[in-house]
Amino acid sequence: MGNTGPDNSQHCETTGIVLAAGGGTRLGLGPKALLPYRGRPLVEMIAGNLLDGGCREVVVVLGAGAPDVAATAELDRYRVIVNQDWHTGMGGSFLLGHQAADPGDHLLIALVDQPGLTPATVERLLARHRPGRITAAAYRRRDGLDEGGDAELQRGHPLLIDASLRDAVCATVTGDAGARRFLQAHPELVDAVDCSDQSTGEDVDTPDQLHLLG
Repeated sequence: MGNTGPDNSQHCETTGIVLAAGGGTRLGLGPKALLPYRGRPLVEMIAGNLLDGGCREVVVVLGAGAPDVAATAELDRYRVIVNQDWHTGMGGSFLLGHQAADPGDHLLIALVDQPGLTPATVERLLARHRPGRITAAAYRRRDGLDEGGDAELQRGHPLLIDASLRDAVCATVTGDAGARRFLQAHPELVDAVDCSDQSTGEDVDTPDQLHLLG
């Protein structure tokens, strides 16, 4: 699965990828990257938390309104690239982030519209990651219960992709799917890590979710 040599993944560093290219059409407030969160553009906070949580480098993929985002948010600490075809879906941004990252690094994929992402979540995923696997943040949602009557654990973001799996994952990325197809085809490779103590893991997609911005 894209691993052509010895598995040295336990020695790899991690590059964080912030997918921040979307236009936020369902929300109707312009690019989500510029949503205000605690006095800062959301993209700035997400990228900072990836770096503070232990990523060696952070790549921010912009798209819709990229000139305004670049002029407004302080992104000097990160590598910024622009997906000119952002309207075709998240997959293109995913692939651009992969191409920009050091080829020997793991990838930590984060969404710009997840304000609950914390440095502690990033640290936990890095600490729990096992070579040759995918480590996903998971959250207990009140809308689903498991057999014991507890809130069901549901996989979410961020998503830590082992360096040895990057090519195999990217071969399945298309449109707005991201890594979803690979995850569905290979559930045996995915480790879910409970991060419910950090946040609900929800994304800001619609106006009724703006309360997540605090």
